[in-house]
Amino acid sequence: MAKPGYGKRSAPDQQPRTRDDFALLPTRERYVAGFVDHLPDGAEMSVKQLAKQLPLCGQQAVSTSLKALSVAGHLRRVRCSVGAGDETRWVFRTFWSRTARDNEWWSTYLATETAARTAAPTTTPEAPASPDLAVRAEPPAPTAVPQQRTPPPAPEAELAQPTREATPAQDTAPARPTGPTGEITPSPAYLALARLGRDDHRLGLSADDCTTLEPLATQWLDRGVTTDYLTNALTAGLPTQVDSPIGLIRRRLIDKLPPQLPATTASTPAPTRRLLVECTDCGRPGPPEALPDGLCRPCHQAHTTGGNTTSPDPTQIAAVKTHMANLRTLLKPV
Repeated sequence: MAKPGYGKRSAPDQQPRTRDDFALLPTRERYVAGFVDHLPDGAEMSVKQLAKQLPLCGQQAVSTSLKALSVAGHLRRVRCSVGAGDETRWVFRTFWSRTARDNEWWSTYLATETAARTAAPTTTPEAPASPDLAVRAEPPAPTAVPQQRTPPPAPEAELAQPTREATPAQDTAPARPTGPTGEITPSPAYLALARLGRDDHRLGLSADDCTTLEPLATQWLDRGVTTDYLTNALTAGLPTQVDSPIGLIRRRLIDKLPPQLPATTASTPAPTRRLLVECTDCGRPGPPEALPDGLCRPCHQAHTTGGNTTSPDPTQIAAVKTHMANLRTLLKPV
C-alpha cells in the first residue's frame, strides 16, 4: 500500500498501543481508527483506498469517520511543495496520532521543520531485480597478461634527461597568463589603472607606473570590489592640477583600502518548506491555525451546528401546522 496519495505519517511522542485505544469513539470511528493505526508509514489513506480495505464501510462512511477523527485530534491532512522553479509540485500526506492532540499541539508541530522533512518524499536507490542480475552487472575481472621481458634502460640516459629538464625550470620565473595568440594578458587591476589616464588626463600613468601600482590595486579587487568601484574611488574629488599622478594614486590606494569582508559560502541553504493543512471534509488548504480540528470555517460550523445555522421560528411552525390541517380538510370526501 505504499502508494502516493495522503500517505500516512506517524506523529511523534505517541503512547504505547493498548486494547483501550479509541474507546471513547463511536463504533464506526473506532473501527476505522483501529485499521488506520495498524497501517505502516507510507500507506495510502485516501477515502477511496480505505473504502476498498474496509468491507463494512463505504466511501461516504469513511469520509465521515475521517472527519470525526480529525475533530477528535487523531489526524491532520497536509500538503507540501517539493521541487524548485517550474518543477514544483504538491504531495499530500496524512499525519496520524494514536494519542488525541489538541489544536495548539497540531499547529505547533506542523509549523516545525521536522514535520516538513517527515512529509517530504524520500527517494531510495533501486535494488536489482534478482541476484543473478546483480552478479551479471559486475564488470568482468581483467584478464591476466604475462609479463614481458624488456631490456633495462641505460642508467646514464635516466640521469641525463631529468638534469636537462630541471635546469631551465630553475631560471624561468612565473609569467603572466597568455592569450590564444601568445601575448601576455594584463590583469584587471592593471587595466583599471591604465584606463585612468584615458578617463581623466590628470591621472595619466605610464606602463611602469601601472606595473608598480598593480599589487596595490589587486588588493582592492581581492576584497570583493569591482573595477568601477576602484575607478570611482581613485578619481573622486581630484584637485585642479595633479603634479604626480603616481604619487596621488599610490596614496589613495593605501589610505582608501576597503575593509576585508567575511567570505560568504557558495552554497545557499535550502528553502524552508511550510506545510499547508487541508480541510478533512472539503480539502480546502490553509495554515494550521486557520483550520481548527482540521476543518475549514464553513465545514467546522456545519459540523458543530449539525448543518442548521438558525432555529425555526415558533410562529412559522404554527403556520405550517395550520396550512397542513386546511389541506387535510379539503381532501376529505363530501
